[in-house]
Amino acid sequence: MGSMGDFNVNSYRDEEQLRLFTKALLRDMQALEYMLKNDMFENDRQRIGAEQEMFLVDRAMRPANLGGRILEAVEDSHFTPELAQFNLECNLDPLDFHGDCLAKLERQNNELVNKARVAAREAGGHVVLTGILPTLEMEDMSLDNMTPNPRYYALNDALARMRGGDFQLRIKGIDELQLTHGTIMLEACNTSYQVHLQVSANQFPLHYNLAQLIAAPVLSCAVNSPILFAKRLWRETRLALFQQSVDTRSSELHLREMMPRVMFGTSWVKDSVVELYREDIARFRSLIGAENYESPMEAIAAGRPPLLNALRMHTGTIYRWNRACYGISAGKPHLRIENRLLPAGPSVVDEIANAAFWLGLMRGMAEEYGDPRGRFEFDDAKNNLLAAARLGLDAQLRWVDHKTYPTHDLILTVLLPLARRGLESRQVDEADISRLLGVIRERVTQEKTGAQWMLSSAVEMRRTANVSETLSALVSCSIHNQETGAPLHEWPLAEVCDTSMSWSDQYERISSLMNTDLFTVRQTELVDLAANMMDWWHLRHIPVEDDDHILVGLLTHRVLMRFAFNRGSEDVQVPVSEVMDAHPICVSPETRTLDAIALMRQKKISCLPVVDAKHRLIGLITEDILMGIAARLLEQKLKD
Repeated sequence: MGSMGDFNVNSYRDEEQLRLFTKALLRDMQALEYMLKNDMFENDRQRIGAEQEMFLVDRAMRPANLGGRILEAVEDSHFTPELAQFNLECNLDPLDFHGDCLAKLERQNNELVNKARVAAREAGGHVVLTGILPTLEMEDMSLDNMTPNPRYYALNDALARMRGGDFQLRIKGIDELQLTHGTIMLEACNTSYQVHLQVSANQFPLHYNLAQLIAAPVLSCAVNSPILFAKRLWRETRLALFQQSVDTRSSELHLREMMPRVMFGTSWVKDSVVELYREDIARFRSLIGAENYESPMEAIAAGRPPLLNALRMHTGTIYRWNRACYGISAGKPHLRIENRLLPAGPSVVDEIANAAFWLGLMRGMAEEYGDPRGRFEFDDAKNNLLAAARLGLDAQLRWVDHKTYPTHDLILTVLLPLARRGLESRQVDEADISRLLGVIRERVTQEKTGAQWMLSSAVEMRRTANVSETLSALVSCSIHNQETGAPLHEWPLAEVCDTSMSWSDQYERISSLMNTDLFTVRQTELVDLAANMMDWWHLRHIPVEDDDHILVGLLTHRVLMRFAFNRGSEDVQVPVSEVMDAHPICVSPETRTLDAIALMRQKKISCLPVVDAKHRLIGLITEDILMGIAARLLEQKLKD
């Protein structure tokens, strides 16, 4: 969510506040330019750092609002809240980029994640490291699940006001997801592992351009977010989801060249970091502000580095995948590049390996290739990233030699040796280099990314399990494997074999059981069409909906049989509306399964349509579904 967690923010309610913030923003820019001109930045040290985001789930492997309780339990300033109460973040300490820095990073990362795991278990839940939690449902995107922080409410209000309507989400992969949503909460579907590299101010353009160039190959072997709302989408769906979930552009201005607030960028950096900040200020309106603003030039005159709060606050609402960060360490200002592309998981060692690969390439590419600006088209870097997010290791990437490579060939033959030389040039411990880059090599050689592990596991499990069981097993097996500390390439495929989840955990709500692949008819259509559909697909119930998917009735096999008997041989064109039950008993997806069973028994019905708050049809619960679940549970009990 950016770097505004420590700021006392508010959303804008009048133009005077906007002008006040803009004035502070421009003062910060003047101070930044002054500092660059007078060489006031720390240029003699390179540091690395990371931020670990994570999901919190309950015993049913569904998101659990445990963030506040875990923060209280751990009492550790490394931990901070996130947008949703079912997310958490911990910030690792910065380290000098040499020697045993990667081992230290991994050790602290494990310590902090384990601390969260212990607190989560005491609260009845678990920690899971994954880019997108497979068991998320649209019902989880409620503002009720947002962390009660004024900053988040201010952002939500500002984005909604600027957008002028609901956010539109459309992503197409193996499946297709299309929905509208009214809040910023879709952003809470994403968790990442953000890696930082401090660079000297005068070499910032070189390193930032290299970060853009290597974004695609590094992401292609780190993809870990293929499933959203039970749909199989991109290998790294986070990129499409994040961009669309905070998109303030109007679809009515399709001829305008308008940039999304989440973006890769528009061109190479030429001279300094100022170019990025100028573009952010010029292209994007401010979303939130603070109560007071420091005078940065007064701070400089007093011999201390300015905070540049207005600038940091504004850029914290613009989400570049590689972001420039201004910071202060030991009283000296510095510049960092923050890689926001990498997903959380699949394990801590995989995350550290991804970081090592990126850091090694940042150093190795600088020494071997220099600035790519004059030898590689920016649009090719942008297209590479899109291909990597969609296809992972199956992507074809164009490289600086103007050749197109299969991604695994580029990584194994060109990039891994470069990354090794880059880490060696920083005197990183040889054992850590070999071990961590070996994780990347094994993952690529086996073509086994986190995304591919999920998709392959799901294919196998869907032969015998339903969608809910499959998604829950993905999460449960991820947690188990993560806690062993094994890297992904050593994980077996996930299986529906976790007996720690009771019946009430796994099937507490009917949303985990309902059939969502429905055949329906409209009330104006012929009864004969419905009868044939029942015959073709062996159906006993067909919901009736209008053009807006509002449920208006239900047809049952029994009713149609009675109608056919009474009609005899008459050839009459009868609409569905004359035969259907116009007032079927319905339930919401949050209905408890036991309550649904009791309702079906009480009303002596064999089917329950499931509708949302607007009475739109979203699923169907039948006796056959409940009987199938009961049979599987009995079989499992007998095995145990």
